[in-house]
Amino acid sequence: MTLGPISAATRTWVPAMVPWRATADGQVTDAVVAWYERFARGRPGVIVVEATGIRDVPSGPLLRASHDRYVEGLSRLVDAVKRASGGETKLFIQLIDFLAIKRRAPRESFIARFLDVEAVRPRLGPAWHHPSAEALRAHLASLEPAHLDSLLDARERESLHQGFRERVTDLDAPHIAALPRVLPGLFADAAARCRAAGFDGVELHFAHAYTLASFLSALNTRPDGYGGAKEHRVRLPLEVIAAVRARVDGVVGARFLADEIIDGGSSPDDIDFFAVEFARAGLDFLSLSRGGKFEDAKQPKTGHAAYPYTGRSGHECMPTPKLEGSPWSRNRGAVARIRRAVRAAGFETPVVLCGGISSFEQAEDVLAAGDADVVASARQAIADPDWFLKVREGRGEDIRRCFFTNYCEGLDQAHEVVTCQRWDRLRGLPDDDTTPRTPDGRRLTAP
Repeated sequence: MTLGPISAATRTWVPAMVPWRATADGQVTDAVVAWYERFARGRPGVIVVEATGIRDVPSGPLLRASHDRYVEGLSRLVDAVKRASGGETKLFIQLIDFLAIKRRAPRESFIARFLDVEAVRPRLGPAWHHPSAEALRAHLASLEPAHLDSLLDARERESLHQGFRERVTDLDAPHIAALPRVLPGLFADAAARCRAAGFDGVELHFAHAYTLASFLSALNTRPDGYGGAKEHRVRLPLEVIAAVRARVDGVVGARFLADEIIDGGSSPDDIDFFAVEFARAGLDFLSLSRGGKFEDAKQPKTGHAAYPYTGRSGHECMPTPKLEGSPWSRNRGAVARIRRAVRAAGFETPVVLCGGISSFEQAEDVLAAGDADVVASARQAIADPDWFLKVREGRGEDIRRCFFTNYCEGLDQAHEVVTCQRWDRLRGLPDDDTTPRTPDGRRLTAP
C-alpha cells in the first residue's frame, strides 16, 4: 500500500494511544521504548506513536517534540521499532496542540480565587454596588447552589461545575487570538525534529477535543477569518499542512473526526468538505476517528479535570458492548461516505478506519467492500500486539481478544500507566519474575 513516498507491507495499523510512560518533562523512557517495541514485534504495516506535544510547556508524562533535546530519545524509539519489526513496520508520530484546562475547584476556592466578582456585582442589584470584593465573595459563598448558579453566566457556571477550559473562540486572550500566526510554525518545527529522529512521517492531530479539531468544529465562531463558514474553519489546518509540507519530505497525514457526536457540531457535508480539502492539500493519508469531545463530558470530581471520553461522544469514540447497537466497526458507515467523497473529487488518498476492529473477518470485509483502505486497531492491539501477525500466519485461534470493557481507557482517564486486563496480572509465565511491572504489580508490556 502506497502512502506518499513510502509503501507499507500490509494494510494494518496501530493508531496513536497515550500510555503515560514518558517522563514528567516529555522524554522517552525505557518503558516507552518497550511499549512500541512490543507492538512492532507483531509487524503491523504502520504504528503511529502517541500524541506528542509541539509546545515546550509542562504537560505531564506526555511525549514532546517541542525542542531539539527530545530528538535523541525519539531516535532511540525509532531504532527499537525498526529492529523489532525487521524493518517491516513503518513508524509515524502524532503531533498535537491543546489548550489549557483546569481542574474543578471546590466551590469555596472557585469563588475566592477564580471568579471575577466584579462581573457578578451588577447582577446583585444596587445594594451590592459598593461593598468590598471580600464582602461580595463571602456573600456569594453563603448562597444556596441554585441561587449562585442563577447569578453566573454560562461560562462561569461551566468553570464552577466542570473546571475552566480555554476555547479557540476566546479572542480576548492574546495567545488564543495569535494561534493562526503561531501554530503552523510550531507544527512544522516539531515535524522536522521527528523526521531528523528517523520517523517515516507525521500524523497531524485534528481530532477529538484538541486545538485544531476545535477550529474545524461548527462551534468555532471566530470572526477573524478562521471561524464561521466551513471554508474559514478549515483555513488554519490547511496552513498547518502547508507549513509542515514545506519542512518535511516524509509522509504527512492527519487524523480527524468522521462525526463530532455533539449538539451543534459539524455536519456530514462539512466533514466531507474537510476531507476533500485535506486530500487536495496533498496529505498522504486520512485517518478517521469519531467523538471524544469536552462539550458533553460528564462532571469531573472535585480536584479532577474534565475528560473528553466520558459523555456520549466519548462513548462513541471508544464503544463498548453496553452501547445501543454494535460496537464493532461503529465508524464504518461515516468513513465509507467520506472515502466516496474523496474519490468523487478525483483523489486516491488512502483512508484509515478505526473503531471496534478486532477480527480478521471484520477487517477483510471493510477492505473488500471498499469502505476504507487501511484497518486500524487500538484496543485489540493492546490486548494482543501479535494479532495481526497471528492472522497472517493462520493462527486465529491463538489471538487474545479484547473484551472492550475500556479497562485501558479507565487507566488513561486517571493518567495512570495504561495496561490491559487481559494480560497485566497474568502469573506463572516464564518471565513472570523478570518482566517490568507497575508498583501495584501490573505488567508494563503484553506477554
